[in-house]
Amino acid sequence: MGISEVVAERILELCDERNITVNKLCNISGITQSTVNCIVNHHVKNIGIVTIKKLCDGLNITITDFFNTENFRNLEQELY
Repeated sequence: MGISEVVAERILELCDERNITVNKLCNISGITQSTVNCIVNHHVKNIGIVTIKKLCDGLNITITDFFNTENFRNLEQELY
């Protein structure tokens, strides 16, 4: 699994934990629905840190909290 897939999985996991929809996350984060849909549907490979930070702000978590999961710790280096 690559980083974009792990990011998508984490976003969905956090929405599920908070019992909110992706649409609600978009509204509270100020990120467009199309952007988040592209992320969670794996249409984007390079997800910007600014986007992740805005999502974290909407979820009221830190970037460290976002990336502090076993899936991120187990990622292998991606070669392009």
